[in-house]
Amino acid sequence: MRRKIPSTQALVCFEAAARHLSFTKAAHELALTQSAVCRQVAALESFLGVKLFRRTRRGIVPSDAGADYARRVAQGLDAVERDTSSLMSRQGAGGGIDLAVVPTFATRWLLPRLPRFGAHHPQWTVHLETRTRPFMFAETEFDAALYAGSEEQVRNWSGTHAALLMHESLVPVCSPLLIAPRRRLTPAAIAKLPLLQQSTRPTMWRQWFEAMDVSAADALAGPRLELFSMLAMAAVHAMGVALIPRLLIEEELARGDLVVACDRPLHGERAYYLVVPERRAGHPGVVRFREWLLEEATRAAV
Repeated sequence: MRRKIPSTQALVCFEAAARHLSFTKAAHELALTQSAVCRQVAALESFLGVKLFRRTRRGIVPSDAGADYARRVAQGLDAVERDTSSLMSRQGAGGGIDLAVVPTFATRWLLPRLPRFGAHHPQWTVHLETRTRPFMFAETEFDAALYAGSEEQVRNWSGTHAALLMHESLVPVCSPLLIAPRRRLTPAAIAKLPLLQQSTRPTMWRQWFEAMDVSAADALAGPRLELFSMLAMAAVHAMGVALIPRLLIEEELARGDLVVACDRPLHGERAYYLVVPERRAGHPGVVRFREWLLEEATRAAV
């Protein structure tokens, strides 16, 4: 069946005109005449049966439908350009792996290890973009996702396969300035210190105190920060005690910037997964990356 797709030249002219709000500027960018750009846009409107621009005294303005279409066309053209550049740079061998990641896990755990993947599979380049919630793979160009969540959330992620990497273990940490050297605090003592809260998981401290069988009236009080990396930095600067997965603060613990205030972790229901859409399960780059990632997760757990 023949695809119902307008010409690439018409789409390029339309996107440039919508971005510049000017046929003249679009023509200058594309090294075309203004009349050529106008003809391409007119042909696109005829093909679609939709008016994409309206004229004003100051020039052109996309219609509501045109503005939405321009945004989607720009995303599509960017993807084609990116894939073309990747293919050309690799001369047809290997390619790119587009990976959606939770930010702190990617920064603290994945990136320090990623050079090892490159050393073993130099034909594949991994591209990272942050996503914190499940999404529809069909609406993106992602080949896979590194996701932190519960088993139920992953199981309900339609049209995907998930590989468990590691479970999350949360431990209270703080600056050594807050406690005496080599001293460990009781959960009751921690309840009296400033508590740093993660805004996207506001009940973490309450869950930890309940697991420790300690009553903490101020378990929900304290500065709220969005990312674990923010919590770690705030804890390093002695703003309070943070509850963070140990695997995300290995460097701070090794340097002594952070210390474990109480070595009684909370083993929650959350874990880290590699989620792959069914349509990309056989992609050779994804297969290699999955195998390597599982090996790294196993090595880290030892």
